[in-house]
Amino acid sequence: MKPEIGFVGLGTMGKWMALNLIKAGFVLNLFDQRKEVVEEIAAQGGQASSMLKELARKSTWIILCLPNTGIVEEVLFGKDGMADVLNPGQVLIDCGTIHPLATKKFAETLKGRGVFFLDAPVSGMEARAKAGTLTIMVGGEEAVFQQVKPALKAMGNKIIYTGASGNGQLMKLINQVMFDVHCAAMAEILPLAVKMGLDPEQTCEVTRSGTGQCFALDNFSPLILEGNFGPGYPLDDAYKDMVHVAEISSAHRIPLPVTAAAMVTYQMALDQGLGRENKGAMIKVWEKILGVAVRKKRV
Repeated sequence: MKPEIGFVGLGTMGKWMALNLIKAGFVLNLFDQRKEVVEEIAAQGGQASSMLKELARKSTWIILCLPNTGIVEEVLFGKDGMADVLNPGQVLIDCGTIHPLATKKFAETLKGRGVFFLDAPVSGMEARAKAGTLTIMVGGEEAVFQQVKPALKAMGNKIIYTGASGNGQLMKLINQVMFDVHCAAMAEILPLAVKMGLDPEQTCEVTRSGTGQCFALDNFSPLILEGNFGPGYPLDDAYKDMVHVAEISSAHRIPLPVTAAAMVTYQMALDQGLGRENKGAMIKVWEKILGVAVRKKRV
């Protein structure tokens, strides 16, 4: 018999992950601040929980899909959090993207209560969450990872065990920062090309098919050419990855000169009020400086 699962956080990614667990035959207890989303998923087979403690009492495994470290800490250890009602043997699986160092602290605190905490951040955008083809990087005790693997397989098709607690988050951070640096590079190079007289569409076509190809170009250049900066993860939220890697760089005295330079573009974009737009919107920083627009020609 499959264990009962609690799912906290039914946002852009979480709602599809929850639905895939239901499709895989798991009994799912649901909690989100937005009652309408809980009701939507509950109508498709989940069970609504009105409080976090209620969800925790009913669930053997609990999956968190939350935006940042502070919210995870509040959900676990805040006044209305779950930690006080958790029992030895329960497993928490954090699928959000939070600070690797905080993950280690949470895992150690919960271990003292006999509760297991796995960091299992996911990689892939909404379409892959919907399709159940996410990449999931897992840190924590390997025996516990093997135990919950069936649930992870319902949400992703590439499940990677990375070792000790915090390693899943660290692996996700490495992946994200590589992507972030590519986005910042694209944001300054494409406006330079246009400033020097190249056609924006041709430039994107060549770089996407040549050695300059990267996911940042594949994903964002079509949106940039259309002037569409809505879809995708907002810059405000993505910036936390840059902050986390900068903190690790500082704490361990590991110089990251290229990453530090990319961070300047993120900060300039946020200072210009672009925080709720996607990473492609960073191009507006350099378009403004160079007086150009990387857009399709209108006929």
